[in-house]
Amino acid sequence: MSHRPPHSSRLLARRSWPEARFLADVLRTETVGGGLLLLGAVLALVWANSPWRSAYAALGEWVPWPGGAALHLDLGLAAWAADGLLAIFFFVVGLELKREFVAGDLRDPRRAALPVVAALGGMVVPALIYLAVTASAGGAGLRGWAIPTATDIAFALAVLAVIGSHLPQALRAFLLTLAVVDDLLAITVIAVFYTADFQPLPLLGALLPIALFALLVQRRRTWWWALIPLAAAAWVLVHASGVHATVAGVLLGFTVPVLAGRNGEPGLAERLEHRWRPISAGLAVPVFAFFAAGVSLVDVDLGAVVRDPVVLGVAGGLVLGKVIGVFGSTFLLARFTRAELDEEITWADLVGLALLAGIGFTVSLLIGELAFGPGSPEDARVKAAVLAGSLISAGLAAVVLLRRNRVHRRISERESRDDDGDGIPDVYQERPA
Repeated sequence: MSHRPPHSSRLLARRSWPEARFLADVLRTETVGGGLLLLGAVLALVWANSPWRSAYAALGEWVPWPGGAALHLDLGLAAWAADGLLAIFFFVVGLELKREFVAGDLRDPRRAALPVVAALGGMVVPALIYLAVTASAGGAGLRGWAIPTATDIAFALAVLAVIGSHLPQALRAFLLTLAVVDDLLAITVIAVFYTADFQPLPLLGALLPIALFALLVQRRRTWWWALIPLAAAAWVLVHASGVHATVAGVLLGFTVPVLAGRNGEPGLAERLEHRWRPISAGLAVPVFAFFAAGVSLVDVDLGAVVRDPVVLGVAGGLVLGKVIGVFGSTFLLARFTRAELDEEITWADLVGLALLAGIGFTVSLLIGELAFGPGSPEDARVKAAVLAGSLISAGLAAVVLLRRNRVHRRISERESRDDDGDGIPDVYQERPA
């Protein structure tokens, strides 16, 4: 008699068909977005290290609206990309988070336990590694402790799509859910630890447009001429409060109803997510990457950069901290709860996925700018460390997952083989009734 636990208690169990179909749509969009993100980063690196690098720096510093000082909106293009365009990205994240907690797998505490614990482990261990490295070097740069804690879902899913044609769907679903929880933790960290010059009155004022936005969407009134100005007003007030303006996007996303209507039509959150995700993945994130990833290595002492504690802390947190945190917390959860992985997944698969979680790009670069200030010497080193750590993690994950992909392909081919020509896969004939 088998002593395997019931399906509901398995870790990374396969999802229902509607959930799998939704995940497939998300994966396709994020895969394209990951490619555009990588393109933006490559263009930035090439331009920032070319003879025309001064033009790249001037473009990021150019202020398109110099008369916005009264509202703290006299920002350069690079700041608009980080504060403005990323608000769209975080609005989609807010929609995704609410959908997962209301109608997705995270509404079930037993299913939510794994990605929540894995995301917490993937945040705590990289932060501890960063703090240990910087503290041992005298404590300089401690403010950047949260930089290696984030996972870039678009970049990670793009890598997974390229190398994981036969990997189990449950593994992909786990990565997406892990990233959702990871984003929630990152948003909390940004709001709590990286808020400078806090002004409570503008933040209280932001509650009014957010409440009006919530009233309209709860009544299914999707008038763009009303919702977009309300969202812009909320963004301006949150930005003026000192809280990072992208938090406004998350709060607005949380107000949108998730559940389907009486006639069975998709929920408003799902419809808005399908509408805004292409803008987020195809425009907001790649443009941010273009302005954030342009670190110049011209006339830089690479030996000094490699020995810098901030660089070592960020790269070590991404490469080592993420895999130890994600894999270790998952293993401990399985050990102490007696839950098992889904029958299609092995611990070797999970090692590859934990390595993939070390790809920290969009949010890591954002936290780096918030921690040290854009254009600072530390910010340049953070960019180099994030790029290096993400590339190393992606390379190690590719080595592991390509091997696992070949194993799963052989299993798939064996299960679909029909040597006797009767139209029934032999694997089913060999199984006992």
